[in-house]
Amino acid sequence: MDYREIITIEPGKRGGRPCIRHMRIAVADVLGWLADGQSPEEIISDFPELTDQDIRAALAYAADRERRLITAS
Repeated sequence: MDYREIITIEPGKRGGRPCIRHMRIAVADVLGWLADGQSPEEIISDFPELTDQDIRAALAYAADRERRLITAS
């Protein structure tokens, strides 16, 4: 899976933060829900427009960003 097909960044939406498939659900929202202990199934139940692949894309985006930050320092 290539997260770049799912994660979108639009300057006028959510302050240019990375979002899921042009929706107003930010990657940071998904990561926060996971960090709070919600399962992917619970998140999808609350936001049925999301898919398991969307959640995995958010995690892949965060992992890739972390790798790039470590490499740059």
